[in-house]
Amino acid sequence: MGIDLIFNHGVDLLAEYTLLESAEGRERLYGYWRDLIALGNKYNHGVILESPTWSGNRDRGAQIGYSPEQLSELNRQGIDMVSQAREEFGDMPTVLSCSVGPRDDGYKPKAFMSSSEAEDYHSEQISWVVDTKVDMVNAITLCYPEEAIGIVNSARKIGLPSVIGFTVETDGRLPNGESLEVAINKVDNATNGSASYFIINCAHPDHFTNVLVDTDWMQRLKGVIVNASKCSHAELDGTDTLDDGDPVELGNQVADIHKKFPQISVLGGCCGTDFRHLEKIAELCR
Repeated sequence: MGIDLIFNHGVDLLAEYTLLESAEGRERLYGYWRDLIALGNKYNHGVILESPTWSGNRDRGAQIGYSPEQLSELNRQGIDMVSQAREEFGDMPTVLSCSVGPRDDGYKPKAFMSSSEAEDYHSEQISWVVDTKVDMVNAITLCYPEEAIGIVNSARKIGLPSVIGFTVETDGRLPNGESLEVAINKVDNATNGSASYFIINCAHPDHFTNVLVDTDWMQRLKGVIVNASKCSHAELDGTDTLDDGDPVELGNQVADIHKKFPQISVLGGCCGTDFRHLEKIAELCR
């Protein structure tokens, strides 16, 4: 959504949660969720509504001048707004998700936490929404398993289900060099399998389909949230133009993944995608 708003709608956006601070921004968010529910309804799919809080943690908020008190309020407002959208438009099964992102850069973190450090750190943001109508925590664009372990443990102790989204490079491995299999098994072994499931996000299918194999660990992978662009993370980080790929090709690639691995049924778009891509994914994965 953020990339779509910046490149296709000319919105000056430092973080998605800043949209909550104006009437125009709230209307953009509300319209996006309304249209997403309508798309699910059109093709008989359920919908996951993400709060606009992926970068709403203490460190990343401080980088653009937000205090923990402000972030706490905005995190709660984000869940309140998706809850309102579900109540008004949610004819299909609709899940409310608190979007949690990495403490550091989502492509190339400069510092790595231990699992206990990650649990302490992410407990703050997760605790801000525990008294809302949130259904789950969705931690996406994670680069290494220790941070994921901390988030799973934090959510479990607070009483919320959690989903872990790892990003991968063009070779199908995490930015720290580990394979998906190793990372998923590390998280499950350290948390007694407490994560509800795992997803891959912020990568094009060309980057990871070669590592999807019919083995036991794959049963824990239940979602792909794909980039439109085939560019590497480094290339995406350095560009000031939008690469929106081919919506039809992308939809067919996601449909092929879903057909081969039916448990991978949480499907959507990440960088470079908009409703053209989501429409094709929804249509072709019926």
